[in-house]
Amino acid sequence: MRSLRGRVTLITTVAAASVLIPAGVGGVAVAKAVIEAGVWNATRETAARTSAEVREYGLPPGDLKVTNPHVDLIQVVKPGPRVVAASDAAESLPPLSDVWPTQRDRVVDTTSCSNGTCRHVTAVRMSLSPDSAVVYAAESSPKVLSSQVLDAVVLGQVAVLVGLASWATWLVTGRALRPVKAIRAELDEVNISDLSRRVTQPRGEDEVAGLAASINSTLARLERSAEQQRQFASDASHELRTPIAGLRTQLESAQLYPEDTDVRELADGALRDTDRLEAIITDLLLLARIGSRVDMAKERVDLAELVRQEISRRRDRVPVEPELGEGVVVDGVRLQLARLVANVLDNAVRYAESGVTLDLSAHEGQAVLVVENDGAEIPEEDRERIFERFTRLDAARSREAGGTGLGLAIARAIALAHMGTIAVEDRTGGARFVLRLPLAP
Repeated sequence: MRSLRGRVTLITTVAAASVLIPAGVGGVAVAKAVIEAGVWNATRETAARTSAEVREYGLPPGDLKVTNPHVDLIQVVKPGPRVVAASDAAESLPPLSDVWPTQRDRVVDTTSCSNGTCRHVTAVRMSLSPDSAVVYAAESSPKVLSSQVLDAVVLGQVAVLVGLASWATWLVTGRALRPVKAIRAELDEVNISDLSRRVTQPRGEDEVAGLAASINSTLARLERSAEQQRQFASDASHELRTPIAGLRTQLESAQLYPEDTDVRELADGALRDTDRLEAIITDLLLLARIGSRVDMAKERVDLAELVRQEISRRRDRVPVEPELGEGVVVDGVRLQLARLVANVLDNAVRYAESGVTLDLSAHEGQAVLVVENDGAEIPEEDRERIFERFTRLDAARSREAGGTGLGLAIARAIALAHMGTIAVEDRTGGARFVLRLPLAP
């Protein structure tokens, strides 16, 4: 069977049959054993009682007394064999069995069949003397023991139960897989040109709901990836156009007026534009790679050591005063975290008037890095916008400083990829950036 529903039903049917058939066979065997044990108890009790009465009172003048209506065949037989006393039902019958108990085994249970009739017979030797008589007590064997009726009934019940189990499994599996079928149909309608659609998530917390949640999460990641690609193409076409246009203008001017062109000045300008193109492309590629599996070799990173190394290699125009708490360790990609710290410091130094302060501490399971400068305050309405790509609150000043407009966007992308946050908080007379990352366990 190719369908999951059919396979589950088949497995359930086989499992039910594997359990119910042995249980049915065992149940029939136990039932027959219990019935037969009851018959033997009745014949033994009757034979023992009759033997005791004959030993105590002798043979009765008439028929032997029947105490159990089911055990109505009773005989006292002497060696010969010769029937010397019998119940009314057994009076005209030959000895009920040819089994003769020995002195060591005085009670014998046996069955005898004749003319299509079977009996359960108990033979009790009355004494140890060689000529001791034997009392036979017999009951007609219950039909349930000699026929296959009980077997057929139980087999029919087993077949019905197996059929019900299969039918119930088919229905329940179909109902359970109905949301999966709906999810599949919705997923088939999702295409690369529109990844905004989501599959319907069933209520509850079962496996199907978990599957739908995972699918929606995957679609969300695909949508973000596609959006990043579209954003990359848009950003590249927009931001690369300016340096390319400047470079083209310089080259065309040199081509038109070669005698008026200063080659050294032309080369310097071309190199500046080329450097800017390279910086933009490098940052755009980094943004596209953050959060993917390309740089996901995570390790335990001591943030105090990382910040100390970053500050030691810098030659900033204003001093950076660090206050680093020790033992602040996070799990992350070292190179990306170093780039995050560098970008935040670059931004702080770029707009600082006289200095930058940096504070690192651990608070409530998070590493908290606060970077402040004494430059211009960031308006509240711009505090989220500055983390967008190519956003410059002072475009001319940023370009003069060599920024690509991607530094804070890269910082936020790295923070998010490490399950953290970065935001601008209130500060009078300057800017305050706060990075929060979860501490390593």
